[in-house]
Amino acid sequence: MGKMMGPRFKLSRRLGVNVTGHPKAMKRAQRGTARSDKKLSNYGIQLLEKQKLRSYYNVMEKQFKKKYVDKSMKSEGIAGEILIEMLEKRLDNMVYRMGFGSSIRQARQMVTHGHMLVNGKKVDIPSFSVEVGDTISLREKSQNIDIYKENFENPSFTLDYIDRNKENMTARLEREPKREDIPVEVDEQLIIEYYSRR
Repeated sequence: MGKMMGPRFKLSRRLGVNVTGHPKAMKRAQRGTARSDKKLSNYGIQLLEKQKLRSYYNVMEKQFKKKYVDKSMKSEGIAGEILIEMLEKRLDNMVYRMGFGSSIRQARQMVTHGHMLVNGKKVDIPSFSVEVGDTISLREKSQNIDIYKENFENPSFTLDYIDRNKENMTARLEREPKREDIPVEVDEQLIIEYYSRR
């Protein structure tokens, strides 16, 4: 299974947005370090937006195009919004958004190592699509791991479409996430334009 590796903070500075969610990611960012600080062609701007979105969700190019972009472009509705809404419901991302993991990378590791349950059943596929009403929880043995407990008790943010239960360490996707609720700084229309011309 492919995954994006490399220095996370450096990637955030290069893209000009905090794609890792870590509070210190942009600490050393200066004018001129981001690619957006330079004069870019229309193609360059579209490419940059695509790289930002892939980095937010830690998805490789092949999977990004085949599983998400192609499907969103065939769907009814606004393709860019559908693309982000589909990515948002990935299991690794939901584990992060619900506060089990402190970053998308840690959340992915938690999923692949078998720590997470969906509706009481172990799911170890990061790209698994969470549906409205699904409950995500830590496996019983994993509930004793201090870092996971600390993450869940002190989330760095909360979202309206997620209902968290601190007492039994579970979280539920309450409704479909809408584009305006999803905290990613990208122009999704430019991403659709990028793939439309290829």
